[in-house]
Amino acid sequence: MSVIYVLIPIAMIIVAIGVAIFFWAVRSNQFEDIERQGMSILLDDEDEQQNAKPRNSANTDQQQRDKSDKP
Repeated sequence: MSVIYVLIPIAMIIVAIGVAIFFWAVRSNQFEDIERQGMSILLDDEDEQQNAKPRNSANTDQQQRDKSDKP
């Protein structure tokens, strides 16, 4: 029974820390744009695929020919 005298203040401290962290997150605009990250998973990654293509195709063709010439 005496343990409850220790656990209740510890629980209250943990709750107070949680509330303080929540208010800090709200004040620092952590919840300003929550939908953007959720919607980004639904969009195609066309920009990343275009950026992954080599810019100099002539150089790439030469590299592919060099690789195919090697035994």
